[in-house]
Amino acid sequence: MAILALHEACASYGANRAVGPVTLSVEEGEHVALVGRSGAGKSTLLSLLFDPTRRELALMPQELGLVQTLSVFHNVYMGRLAAHGTWYNIANLLRPFTREVEQVSEVLDSLGMGAKLWSPVGELSGGQRQRTAVARALYQRASVLLADEPVSALDVTRSADVMRAITDAYRTAVVAMHDVELALRYCSRIVGIDGGLVALDQPAKRLSVPDLLPLYEFEQAVGQDA
Repeated sequence: MAILALHEACASYGANRAVGPVTLSVEEGEHVALVGRSGAGKSTLLSLLFDPTRRELALMPQELGLVQTLSVFHNVYMGRLAAHGTWYNIANLLRPFTREVEQVSEVLDSLGMGAKLWSPVGELSGGQRQRTAVARALYQRASVLLADEPVSALDVTRSADVMRAITDAYRTAVVAMHDVELALRYCSRIVGIDGGLVALDQPAKRLSVPDLLPLYEFEQAVGQDA
């Protein structure tokens, strides 16, 4: 049975259709990569899959959704606000409990961010902020992760570390990303988006990098003209 499903779904911005019609389903245990050039509709498709009323879904948006004035600890802890009562959350935010500090620290250590536990997010680099958002998603411990460009600000080594952490922590995930080599390495299924439509949907093991390059031809041509 599908955990996530869309049937002839569409999304428009004003008079312009951004996505659709798209029919897509995601089964439990799949790691799905949404690939395609910028503006193809990956982020919009991800937003169509996300239902904020479903607590088993975790979302990592491309804009990260971090509170710049709060520490890394507090931003990561907010991933599990719904798992605790109001007074517990207030008390923990004012004077963090040892148990929560240890659990958040463990997640941050796995991403090479342990030393930034109490640093304000506003003082971090772009890559460090991105890893903070990943840590929040991992700490949330939901059943399904929807992540929009979780490694776009990271180098090759960090990108691999993050993708490994995501796929280890989440049995089911849908990840919008540009890096097709990482997509093929860490995801079991590749869904190519072009012009807001599904142009390709195949198991990763059947594909190679050259198979995915046509999805980026327009983007490459624009870059050459510039």
